[in-house]
Amino acid sequence: MDDMRPSSGAHLGFASLFPPGLQAIYGECRRLYPDQPNPLQVTAIVKYWLGGPDPLDYISMYRNVGCPALDVQEHWHYVSLGLSDLYGDNRVHEYTGQESPSGFGFELTFRLKREPGETAPPTWPAELMQGLARYVFQSENTFCSGDHISWHSPLDSSESRIQHMLLTEDAQMQPVHTPFGLVTFLQIVGVCTEELQAAQQWNGQGVLDLLREVRVAGGPWLITDMRRGETIFDTDPHLQDRVDKGIETDGSNLSGVSAKCAWDDLSRPPEDEDDSRSICIGSQPRRLSDKDTEQIREALRKGLEINSKSVLPPINSQRLNQDRPLSRKDSLESEGSAAIVPHELVRTRQLESVHLKFNQESGTLLPLCLRGRLLHGRHFTYKSINGDTAITFVSTGVEGAFATEEHPYAAHGPWLQILLTEEFVDQMLGELHELSSREESKLPKEYSWPEKKLRISVLPDTVFDSPLQ
Repeated sequence: MDDMRPSSGAHLGFASLFPPGLQAIYGECRRLYPDQPNPLQVTAIVKYWLGGPDPLDYISMYRNVGCPALDVQEHWHYVSLGLSDLYGDNRVHEYTGQESPSGFGFELTFRLKREPGETAPPTWPAELMQGLARYVFQSENTFCSGDHISWHSPLDSSESRIQHMLLTEDAQMQPVHTPFGLVTFLQIVGVCTEELQAAQQWNGQGVLDLLREVRVAGGPWLITDMRRGETIFDTDPHLQDRVDKGIETDGSNLSGVSAKCAWDDLSRPPEDEDDSRSICIGSQPRRLSDKDTEQIREALRKGLEINSKSVLPPINSQRLNQDRPLSRKDSLESEGSAAIVPHELVRTRQLESVHLKFNQESGTLLPLCLRGRLLHGRHFTYKSINGDTAITFVSTGVEGAFATEEHPYAAHGPWLQILLTEEFVDQMLGELHELSSREESKLPKEYSWPEKKLRISVLPDTVFDSPLQ
């Protein structure tokens, strides 16, 4: 990519020569910045439609003076051009009509705090936006307001604590109707790890509202400050209480995690190989079907993955060429939950008694699973990082599950589903409450409900690292 300044004639005198989609977005930018007709731009040297690696044709960068009346500080405002249909001739996006979304239906924006003495905007946000655009183009997944993106690296490659992103509607830019469809503007908001986890365990919109209340964390227009050293919870510890109350009231958007976990069918003798338990001594566990695996992986796209695995992997052209990110299509997050139904003719077994095993990190999420998901009529999946084992908790409000109230424990190959009634969830929460603390505690911990024929063990990591489990 190269920096370039379009001439004023390109914006004004020869507007009729401009592609209509590009002209429409420039028009919205001119509404906000009438005194900046020639913003500094970053452009792809070789356009994407000519075989270049960067999907965004341009990223425009404006100087925003802020709004003293709202206590909004001065900052740099970045606007992408290329996720929407700029040309209307099918060179990049298929034209689907004026009433449809233009291209992917959105462009990205980013607001970066202007540091004292800065006379020009830093260009690193342009590469960040190109990376997100590459993900969208290669996965064909679109972003939505409230989404979170786990990056696990300072956004500007410094030592900053701002290592992840949330997405929201841009504070100033209005949706644009172009000849090729509607374009909305999604703003990238840089956040700390603790804020990302709060968004994962509650929801993105709730955390964005908290960020708007804290000036140093973004303020009303959600301006990213890469030098911010404190989380919103450091600044105001009472905000954690609001997150906890939000989970209790609204439920959690966290639908699944990669974890160290296993399950054992206590109603089967260990030597019964035909109806193999999920833990197989001295042999490899039976594999999940491809469709089952895809459905379970979907529950993890927005989930907090254990062992610092990215929910959305760090995005760069090399990584994307090797590892396609998880798709959001056919997601288990659908509250209709029809996707839970196994698609292949594998015999589903009803189990009488089960033993669940978790390491401490995944065990701490059990109260969240019960309180934030099942009590709100949702489901929650643990997918083993050591194999194909999966454990899905479902409530009575989840349709399409193969576990039922009559047979609450059911297995589809190595995928176990456990249906818990609201009454039993309340009982379990009372006994598992101590797991909410992420502080190290003495292991193992054992919990048992003999009348329900359910046992849960929280075990050291070394148990799961052993081939015998």
